[in-house]
Amino acid sequence: MEGEEERWDPERYVAFWINSSSRKVIRLHELRLRPLGLSMANAAVLLTLAEGGPLSQKDLTRSARVEQPTMAEMLSRMERDGLVCRQPNPRDRRGSLFSVTDLARDRLDLVREALVQGERDALSGLTDEEAEQLIRLLRRVADNVDRAAAPIQSPR
Repeated sequence: MEGEEERWDPERYVAFWINSSSRKVIRLHELRLRPLGLSMANAAVLLTLAEGGPLSQKDLTRSARVEQPTMAEMLSRMERDGLVCRQPNPRDRRGSLFSVTDLARDRLDLVREALVQGERDALSGLTDEEAEQLIRLLRRVADNVDRAAAPIQSPR
């Protein structure tokens, strides 16, 4: 791209392809999870709870990298749907701990299978080495973006 006249042609930029690919992969996962009554967001919360034991809303918010109100709303819906249960936090009287219900636990293998199949579909036609290289490259891009954004985000 160096030396070429700068004009906006979205398909020439990595951001376009990362965004497009991400949206399509998430949509594929959503389609595979829908028959289980789940979305990517609440499937991720269920898997986190299943692997990490009872967790606070604050811990789940940090893990999912979402805002506190978003997580609160999601947990309320998941509790209503019988996927998580809330219990008092013995270390914090004001807080609660969330855990997976038996109903959700019964779906976890199907959730994992759906996500693994979605990943296989997304990487279809790539060799194992190409898939690993793609992950390495995307991690480098993510690290580059974090480094570039840090001085912009920090208060002056």
